[in-house]
Amino acid sequence: MDTTRNTVLEAWMAEHGYSSNSLADTVNRALEELTGRHGGLDGSSVRDWKAGRVTWPKSATRKALEHVSGLPAVALGFVPRGRTPSSPAPPQQEDPDMKRRTLVGGIAAAAAAAAAPGTASPRRIGMSDVNRLNKRFAEIIASDHRHGGRLGIEQRAAALADEALNLQNAGSASQRVRSSLYASAAAFRSSAMWAAIDGRRYDIAKAHMREAQALAEMSGDQTIKFRIWSHAGTMYRHMGRPADAFAANDVARNLHLTRRDPLFASLGLARQGAIHGAAQDRTGTRRAFEQAQDAMLRADPADYRPVWMLAFYDQAELDSLALSAHLALGDYSTAEYHAHRCLSALRPHMIRSRAITTTRLAHAQLAQGAPEAATVTAMKVPAEAATQHARVTRMLQEFGAALRATAPGSSSVQTWTEHAATWRMAA
Repeated sequence: MDTTRNTVLEAWMAEHGYSSNSLADTVNRALEELTGRHGGLDGSSVRDWKAGRVTWPKSATRKALEHVSGLPAVALGFVPRGRTPSSPAPPQQEDPDMKRRTLVGGIAAAAAAAAAPGTASPRRIGMSDVNRLNKRFAEIIASDHRHGGRLGIEQRAAALADEALNLQNAGSASQRVRSSLYASAAAFRSSAMWAAIDGRRYDIAKAHMREAQALAEMSGDQTIKFRIWSHAGTMYRHMGRPADAFAANDVARNLHLTRRDPLFASLGLARQGAIHGAAQDRTGTRRAFEQAQDAMLRADPADYRPVWMLAFYDQAELDSLALSAHLALGDYSTAEYHAHRCLSALRPHMIRSRAITTTRLAHAQLAQGAPEAATVTAMKVPAEAATQHARVTRMLQEFGAALRATAPGSSSVQTWTEHAATWRMAA
């Protein structure tokens, strides 16, 4: 058996930033899109291609690889059965589309190399451009966890979504790069959507949602589809529309991704549990959180996941969602239990989440007849979150009203009133 290395494939992978494992994962996703069944490739499969041990992959695999690369298999160094690398096909049998792509690609590359900076010559858009956008996305995620729902975060995320789309027309690119640009645009737009939800700007959030959904479909990226539909479920829950919340969250939960990765399944179930709480379904709430916890324990922490998932979903977030559900159900002792669990496990960068959880804990304590402890808890919320985060501000206003109603004339009311005044002066 001829085991001449496929140096063409190796060069293409290096140019486009693929490792053996990442290319296998990408081709598996393409196979799923094309056939409805997830592929069974792994890094060793791609290493067999590079080493020349497999010179002509199966038909479905070739089609998926061609979908990913935008090139016919022979242009990636693969050799049809019955031919050898040293005996190329006669000229009349050459694929004219491949020849055209090779010629055009060579001309474009030469033109790009010769073009002086500032000229209008087209350039090659590559994974380095996508990686640059991904760094900006990580910055948006970090800003969200520090500040939450601010208009500035929403506007920056929307502008970066437009920047990702503009790159589509800035030069030539492989299918993988184009799909990645659509995924980046969808990710930024979903962050704009989340900032609007967190800031209670629901009409604007729905406009971002529609744009994000269209971009996610063009990208074919299941992780970003999950994020958008899961956010939609949370939005409708906050709006008091549990039927719509269930429907949106079910779209996320029914993606094949949740069957491949228990952590995504866990998040979908935890958010389902929060919706059950808002719908006053105690049995559904308990069952959903039991299943969410079980799925989280089955998840392999070493599996690859996108930055937005890694940045926020963990045991603390699961307890935060359980806290929200049990508060809605009026089960205040269980809510307090989950609040303490959440606060003890929150990572330092989760500043916005800490403010929300602390405020909810104060509500749970007050509802159990402990106004002094509740007031001390509420006073721990930072002034910035209390005055500049719409959701926290509203919950603290509700806390103050409930405190005055349940403990009128008490020292706790006076203490709270004086403390809240310092926040207003600092705003």
